[in-house]
Amino acid sequence: MIRAYAVADVRAVEDTAMAQLPEGELMARAARGLAKVVRARLRERDATRVVALVGGGNNGADALYAVARLARGGFHAAAVLTGAGPVHAGARADAERSGVVLLDGSLVFDGAGEWADVLAEAEVVVDGITGIGGRPGLRQEAQRWVAQIPQDAYVVAVDLPSGTDPAGLVAAAEAVTADETVTFGAPKPVHLLPATEATCGLLTVVDIGLDFSGCTPLVERLTHDDVRPLWPVPGPGDHKYTRGVLGIVAGTTAYPGAAVLSVLGALGTGPGMVRYHGPADVRALVLASAPEVVTASGRVQAWVLGSGVDPADPDATETRELIEQALAADEPALIDAGALTLVGPRSAFTVLTPHAGELAALLSRLTGREVTRGQVESAPLISARAAADALGAVVVLKGATSLVVAPDAWGLPVRSQADAPAWLATAGAGDVLGGVIGALLAAGLPPMDAASLGVLVHGVAATRASAGGPLRAIAVAAALPATIAGLLRR
Repeated sequence: MIRAYAVADVRAVEDTAMAQLPEGELMARAARGLAKVVRARLRERDATRVVALVGGGNNGADALYAVARLARGGFHAAAVLTGAGPVHAGARADAERSGVVLLDGSLVFDGAGEWADVLAEAEVVVDGITGIGGRPGLRQEAQRWVAQIPQDAYVVAVDLPSGTDPAGLVAAAEAVTADETVTFGAPKPVHLLPATEATCGLLTVVDIGLDFSGCTPLVERLTHDDVRPLWPVPGPGDHKYTRGVLGIVAGTTAYPGAAVLSVLGALGTGPGMVRYHGPADVRALVLASAPEVVTASGRVQAWVLGSGVDPADPDATETRELIEQALAADEPALIDAGALTLVGPRSAFTVLTPHAGELAALLSRLTGREVTRGQVESAPLISARAAADALGAVVVLKGATSLVVAPDAWGLPVRSQADAPAWLATAGAGDVLGGVIGALLAAGLPPMDAASLGVLVHGVAATRASAGGPLRAIAVAAALPATIAGLLRR
């Protein structure tokens, strides 16, 4: 599992380490690790020119020490001193001794200066303008430096891309977009949360001897190795009822495919039984696709509700009544699509799976004020947490990086998963995901584990089905059994 820690905890852990080490040792470790990564990127590109953008904080010092090492190693190294606070004296002296070309980034002539000419020739740029103590956005001078970075240069950010929100809560209009971010000790929320993760590029964590054992992470990410210990693998004493019976109310005459995809997603995950409830014509389509589905009423251990259902459709009255009955019951439920317009606080475990537009509509209903999709996309964690707190439910905000958020009162870290190819942004993919998570709920998994495991496995199955190209949602469902088997063999 990958764990990201709050900035305050990172600072405290660093202070503890520095108190136990010789002065400057922790920064030296960071600079050595950063220089090693940048040297590797230069060599991969058969490149010789590296330029650092150096701010006044520790990140700027790390960048300056790193390019000094590179200069001693024979690379053409320069540093633009951005004037964002005084430059670390020891790093500056080391750079001067090592032959780094130092340029004053505050000097501007006709919109640029000598520093811009040197920056224009950079093959690798090291971004050390701001650090984890900064605020979202870049001041005007920094925007000018960033604008001069060559489009074909490989950008390595120190700790985080300058201008991004260290807490990962909001997207900044003005920030560096890095090809790679080198951080130290452990990830921070900025590296894993959807508002900021895309700006970080590849994440490389350098071990500098920090001990986070006494800290609680703010964000977690399940990896492939987490599947086996969490997955509900049946034993010889299990039968279909102990493995979990999932009830599904999904699909209408207008959207029958949603029912089929929800059912196939569930069946590919391995429940003991799936019961389907819906219109007669949709039932016939479901049975044609999956004859093992049971359409008779009976007990269930969890529900999947709402995929392909428009509760305002007069033809969906019976389906709406089935959803409302399930919402009033005591079983865990996954709420998707149309059922999101009906859900309120429940005593049973509840998982909501909206995309950004659906979450905006849900928050508008819950708060009585208009919330737009753009507002959700610019502050995804804040938005998902608001819905989770209002309904006492786990919220899965679907996206390129999907968030799994419990109510704040539960005291659990956010789960953030980025396991799927961009090809998965296709109709029906969410219906399959609902079936996957629902089957895990029926097997008895806690909602946070069911939701985050479901997102991970769904994403890995999509990668398998895609093989680097387009895919259909039904192909994701078909890939689930082999994908799960592969993950369990790890």
